[in-house]
Amino acid sequence: MKPEVFHPMARLVHWLMAILIISMLFIGVSMVGDLSPRHPLLVELHKATGLALLVLVIVRIGLRLTLPHPPLPSDLPALQRVAAGASHLLLYALMLAMPLLGWAMLSAGGYPRPLQLPAIAPHDLHLYAVLRQAHGWAGYLLFATVLVHLGAALMHALVRRDGVLRSMWPSHVRRSE
Repeated sequence: MKPEVFHPMARLVHWLMAILIISMLFIGVSMVGDLSPRHPLLVELHKATGLALLVLVIVRIGLRLTLPHPPLPSDLPALQRVAAGASHLLLYALMLAMPLLGWAMLSAGGYPRPLQLPAIAPHDLHLYAVLRQAHGWAGYLLFATVLVHLGAALMHALVRRDGVLRSMWPSHVRRSE
């Protein structure tokens, strides 16, 4: 039997990642073109948070694959089911790709990596430029996908009122039977 709510660990990792991803998007945007004295701090914060997100997305994928999760509402139209599945796959792909692109970009540019991680790409300034652009465009796509995800969550909560958002809400308390 499928649970009514997500496992507490899955909910914790989801909301922690949500906070960090939104923070990263704002940090990333504020870093672009910023040559102020705060720029090095923003870069280091961006790197550290990116590494934390890489670890968390790996944990999250593991949790998603091993823990049972609530089904979508049975009356959800087929097209919305497909869209939900596709958007979740895109979110997971982007959450994994963003820190890996950043790590590869730092490697290709010859920049220091957090915790002295090994290089995952050869030192090549042309490759660095390509990876930097890919990281930026993937960030915009992640931002758009997060907005769609948020819109869908609000639709489930405010229009359909079907419990989908409640199943992931951090303060969800199970009903006694």
